[in-house]
Amino acid sequence: MFFLLSKLFWIAASPTNVLVACICLGAALLYGRAWLWGRRLVSFGAVLAVLIGAGPLGALLMTPLENRFPRPKLTSAPTGIIVLGGGINETISKWRGSPTLVRGGSRMPEGVVLALRYPGAKLVFTGGSADLGRSTTTEAAAARIFFTRLGIAPDRLILESKSRNTYENAKFTRALVRPEAGQVWLLVTSAYHMPRAVGVFRKAGFPVTPWPAGYRTTGRWSDVWRLQTHLSQAVSLTDTAVHEWIGLFAYWATGKTDALFPAPSS
Repeated sequence: MFFLLSKLFWIAASPTNVLVACICLGAALLYGRAWLWGRRLVSFGAVLAVLIGAGPLGALLMTPLENRFPRPKLTSAPTGIIVLGGGINETISKWRGSPTLVRGGSRMPEGVVLALRYPGAKLVFTGGSADLGRSTTTEAAAARIFFTRLGIAPDRLILESKSRNTYENAKFTRALVRPEAGQVWLLVTSAYHMPRAVGVFRKAGFPVTPWPAGYRTTGRWSDVWRLQTHLSQAVSLTDTAVHEWIGLFAYWATGKTDALFPAPSS
């Protein structure tokens, strides 16, 4: 139920969808007695479009997420490397016959880089299908092809194919690999997603070492004041950041993490 509600809520809460809805509804109201409300909605949509498309909103929301967990200096080889799903379009991958990476796809090659650097470590991928309909394939199936084509031996791979969100990633992966005290498990996911992912894994009783990938900002606050010149990139940045902050709150409010904004361990 949580998975379904989260998907439906995001359809309504996405800044881009709110923007389009305001402009369309406002434009419709302009031709009736409620024209004043129509003008207000169109004006609100215009202001929101500037904030999202050319303003600092996206960078302002994204920077603290990506800065929360810096990459650590490893003093020993890890036991395993966990790559979270969310970087593969499983449906296109199936029909095209080739793994197709999407916005979070940079976590995939980062997992390969770490696996080649630490040849004794297991490579774990966790990701089923986040499709609201009935999917006939999973991210894990495409991940197997992706990793083996890049030279990772099949016997090093551990694939978890049932999870649909970050909470299930942590729950099912812990049950699958059964981590032991003293082991080091690297967690690879997009930098902006790392706070929520670490919080969920901690709650599941699975201590992990964060290894963020796929940065979308420089990490400097100068990004906030830099004029956005690519509308599609700016909109995507804002949508992603808002989605992540809502996710952090929802996971904390429903007890899936112990902290609203998880921080590095002291």
